[in-house]
Amino acid sequence: MHARMARYTYTGDVQELAQRAEEGMLPLFQSQPGFKGYSIAESDGEIISFSAWESAEAAEAANTAAASWVAENMTGEIELKEERVGEILFSTTLGVGTTAGITA
Repeated sequence: MHARMARYTYTGDVQELAQRAEEGMLPLFQSQPGFKGYSIAESDGEIISFSAWESAEAAEAANTAAASWVAENMTGEIELKEERVGEILFSTTLGVGTTAGITA
């Protein structure tokens, strides 16, 4: 399982931005092959986006989908600072563990 992590700066009401992402980005991600989960957090004036995917390819495809959605719906309100895709090594929420045959 793989993760897409993105860090954005923002202007405006972070709760309103999160609601718009929940109403727009979440359904977009849910329609993509390999989608497992999506979370948004706020820390020190930045939005942290985390989504889980069945494969690295699905997570990379989510980068493209997210960039298009943000360009169409949030230009001028959020700015991408960093994005990464990596393997999820352990997650209690997603049932990924480090020991063979044992789920978290």
